[in-house]
Amino acid sequence: MFKHLRKWFVTHFSGRSRQRARLVSKDGRCNIEFGNVDVQSRFIFFVDIWTTVLDLKWRYKMTIFISAFLGSWFLFGLLWYVVAYIHKDLPEFHPPDNHTPCVENINGMTSAFLFSLETQVTIGYGFRCVTEQCATAIFLLVFQSILGVVINSFMCGAILAKISRPKKRAKTITFSKNAVISKRGGKLCLLIRVANLRKSLLIGGHIYGKLLKTTVTPEGETIILDQTNINFVVDAGNENLFFISPLTIYHIIDHNSPFFHMAAETLSQQEFELVVFLDGTVESTSATCQVRTSYVPEEVLWGYRFVPIVSKTKDGKYRVDFHNFSKTVQVETPHCAMCLYNEKDARVRTKIGYDNPNFVLSEVSETDDTKM
Repeated sequence: MFKHLRKWFVTHFSGRSRQRARLVSKDGRCNIEFGNVDVQSRFIFFVDIWTTVLDLKWRYKMTIFISAFLGSWFLFGLLWYVVAYIHKDLPEFHPPDNHTPCVENINGMTSAFLFSLETQVTIGYGFRCVTEQCATAIFLLVFQSILGVVINSFMCGAILAKISRPKKRAKTITFSKNAVISKRGGKLCLLIRVANLRKSLLIGGHIYGKLLKTTVTPEGETIILDQTNINFVVDAGNENLFFISPLTIYHIIDHNSPFFHMAAETLSQQEFELVVFLDGTVESTSATCQVRTSYVPEEVLWGYRFVPIVSKTKDGKYRVDFHNFSKTVQVETPHCAMCLYNEKDARVRTKIGYDNPNFVLSEVSETDDTKM
């Protein structure tokens, strides 16, 4: 029993220790950290305050939302209390019966806060109101009304923009868990399956990839996360995708592909990360969005293909079975791209004859040396 437990622990923790670091997670989040940023550079985020607020997490955004309203209500409530105190409208000053206050029925800090809330939110209960006795109260009323509209527009607009951001639409675009390498159309290809979970389309879809790996230049410079373009296509191209059903995109592994010198035996020993991007315009909102995912060598299966998931029902409808979306089956595949192309070249050579320039045809005369 202890032997099995030890084996489980060794396998479990060794597998976690061998887990490769990702720049882009499977759900598209970027795993990057900025360090030693100057303090002066941090204030640049406040210049573009709108984008900064939109990028905040919900817990911070709601904290700012509540603090902005409560803070403004309390601040103006304090100002209303000061106006009443200076004008001696409070009960502790024992104003005469013919005294006209700046604001009716403000008896302390609590009533001043309630009047501030009623003014900024435009509730208008009618119990407390500004009189024409002092210009200070009228100016403060106008100033709070304008500032209240600005705060309300900014914060409510930020909440609405956060909810309707196009990256939420990207959550309904899913990629297969693994990428596969197999033959397609007589060529060795890297294939990935992508699906749209909504019936609304992505207009003008464009898909492409980046291969990230550490490279060393001829000058000896080490470039971490060096990017190489990976062209993905479907049968109709890689732009303006008709994205109504799951698509299988593929990258042809030819002489120009960075996968050309990889083989089935050495694939797991490689150090790279394949990041796949899908750009498009949301049909319902006309906003552009981008979907991202990544694959490390352990997630690229050599010699497999995806199981078909689209079928036709008896009613004439097309049915997509997402249960088999990431399911693969093993197929016969060359163990390297170079072997496939060498095999094709060998077949071509057997069908074509070549002239030997050193070959000379000589005629030999036959003589009859037999005597009767």
